[in-house]
Amino acid sequence: MFSGLLLLVAGAELLVRGAVRLAARLHVRALIIGLSIVAFGSSAPQMAVSLQATLAENTDIAVGSVIGSSIFNILVTLGLSALIIPLRVSRQLVRLDIPLMILASLLVFVLAYNEELTPVDGLVLLGALVLYLGLLLRQSRHSVRPHAHAPTETRRHWLSSLLWMIAGLLLLVLAGHLLVEAAVEVATDLGLSERIIGLTIVAVGTSLPALATSLIAALRGQRDIAVGNIIGSNLFNLLGVLGFTALVAPTPLSVSPNAVDFDLPVMLGVAVLCLPVFYSGYRVTRAEGLLFLGLYLAYGLHVVSFTTGMPLAGKLEDLMLFFVLPVLVAFLLFSSLRAWRRQHKKGEAQ
Repeated sequence: MFSGLLLLVAGAELLVRGAVRLAARLHVRALIIGLSIVAFGSSAPQMAVSLQATLAENTDIAVGSVIGSSIFNILVTLGLSALIIPLRVSRQLVRLDIPLMILASLLVFVLAYNEELTPVDGLVLLGALVLYLGLLLRQSRHSVRPHAHAPTETRRHWLSSLLWMIAGLLLLVLAGHLLVEAAVEVATDLGLSERIIGLTIVAVGTSLPALATSLIAALRGQRDIAVGNIIGSNLFNLLGVLGFTALVAPTPLSVSPNAVDFDLPVMLGVAVLCLPVFYSGYRVTRAEGLLFLGLYLAYGLHVVSFTTGMPLAGKLEDLMLFFVLPVLVAFLLFSSLRAWRRQHKKGEAQ
């Protein structure tokens, strides 16, 4: 476990350093690198674990880990990153990537509503991923600026940066595998169900590379990479990991009724939550980071208490439905309206 954590930190450091250098050498915005190469690389352990679980016919782990990872990435990874340093949010994220993440979450929810994901569903998800990659490629071309480096010098520099990133990715994949393997073994010994193992232990384990990458990026002041990695990782998990897993699975992936009734709506709600939070001032403050962490704590308590049959489950659900959610919705509507009025006044002044 300890060696896995060391590899995790080292891999994240190499990945962020390589990504920053690559963005500078190619004269591409760091956000594009964060949304694509960094995000897809830090999601590699998720792909490996989901495929292994599917081939071993542990489909609840395969599907649950993707759902749990999407929730964890936003509420915990984004929350902790914002606690380190308030995160600036690019307008591209608010106008394009966040709405696309919401649509991807909604697409998964609709396809999984019949409690299974078929190979046809996998093709639909992969097709959506290809469209998103096409949009990213178009964005990267628009963000490239002319530079004065000689071609051979530029090629040598970006190749060295790419090697740094590959080394970091390899360490992250190895660290993720070691941590997930150890965690699943402990959870199985405790007698936890596959759904809970997938939603919590495996989801957190496979999200650790993305968490480490975003935290290192935040500590180094690379906010675009920190935020872009989270959003891009979620898009890759939902469209790429679930899509490819459903496509190659020997039988359709079964989706737990509890996941359809509770976990998928929570995942969709968390994705929708990002839009007003990011729009209000185009940043994520430390207070909002604490809010995200508090919501994940409530979600985790509900999952554990519901699974173990504790009386706390019903009380916690009533508290969330009749107090926390109405207050949260009112706060977000107020923040969004205030941000809209501020933008409107700024436009009139210009």
